[in-house]
Amino acid sequence: MTAAAAPKDAFKTPPVNGDFYQIADVLNAEERGILARVRDFAETTVAPIIEDYWARDKFPFEIIPKIAALGIGGIGYEGYGCAGGSMLLNGFICMELARVDSSVATFYGVHTGLSAGSIYLCGNEEQKQRWLPAMMRFEKIGSFGLTEPDVGSATSGGMTTTCRRENDAWILNGQKKWIGNSTFADLNVIWARDEASNQVKGFVVGKENPGFSVQKIENKMALRVVQNGLITLRNCRVPEADRLQNANSFKDTAKVLRMTRTGVAWFAVGCQMGAYEHALRYALHRKQFDRLIGGFQLVQDLLVKMLGNVTATQSMMLRLAQLQDQGKMTDEHASLAKAYCTVKCRETVGYARELLGGNGILLDEHIGRFVADAEAIYSYEGTREMNTLIVGKAITGLSAFV
Repeated sequence: MTAAAAPKDAFKTPPVNGDFYQIADVLNAEERGILARVRDFAETTVAPIIEDYWARDKFPFEIIPKIAALGIGGIGYEGYGCAGGSMLLNGFICMELARVDSSVATFYGVHTGLSAGSIYLCGNEEQKQRWLPAMMRFEKIGSFGLTEPDVGSATSGGMTTTCRRENDAWILNGQKKWIGNSTFADLNVIWARDEASNQVKGFVVGKENPGFSVQKIENKMALRVVQNGLITLRNCRVPEADRLQNANSFKDTAKVLRMTRTGVAWFAVGCQMGAYEHALRYALHRKQFDRLIGGFQLVQDLLVKMLGNVTATQSMMLRLAQLQDQGKMTDEHASLAKAYCTVKCRETVGYARELLGGNGILLDEHIGRFVADAEAIYSYEGTREMNTLIVGKAITGLSAFV
């Protein structure tokens, strides 16, 4: 007796996995355990609620204690309550968070990277001891105020926010725009140009400072969960003890940006990884003409293009993180990664939207959020154009900056 024939379209669904080259295998067992906890948190805590918060332009504050419980505050930093470990592991964590939601990844990056990173790299010993432990426990949240309403890429030479010394304090005046976390941050790192020396200095300004105010930026089309603010500083008096003692020029600011620019490149990898995985799941369930669309040649072409971009950028970031941990990473290394990965992210999420057709613009299908958020990742932490000029100068020896 012969067995009954299997249904025509019955097959064993392959696993949906954006890590095609198994790059996570470079991590040790302990690191893979941490990454597994982060993935579980993202998939079970963030994924079920994020579409609703994204649509309402709100932040899910209830997830902050759960992020703290993961023990990932200060991955890559040593001492001061930081988790330690490698920048490679930190990159994987950034990728995992962005794989589910780029806004939550950005919250993490602004707090632990830009804000806490400024204190870690530019603060003195007393300041690190005073601020970092609470930040690593996510008890005090930080923001990073560099970009201004009329000055984005030109902040290195055209910063309009000023500071001037008055006895044992500094008086800050100016505005900062697009500052993530600033609507609720406890500690705001503010960069200002010294009127006397014309050099950029850094300050930590508390939200209760009477000279500090912030207005939420409304009506964004991307990273809607991130609470971006317009900070206004009006004769904001900051004690000398709250000036970052090792931030004395924009070169010091650039040290922070070099480090965190790699995190944004990892966000771009994670964003396209999530879009690819959602598109693949869709292709394995959606039917047209009585067939799963995953069996159509043009759909497979889109999926393979997406997977190629994901794998190429993962491989680039893996090597960049190794250079970072070895102390060999340069500005141009970080800039090439940020520029390239964000370009490929835009391309990949576009392919995902194309694969889903009209359904691709529905929040319920997830892809529309990834497409919108990719636009913000493409621009923040250094535009493609500015990062291109940094790399161009390095490889030619000629500056094309105007």
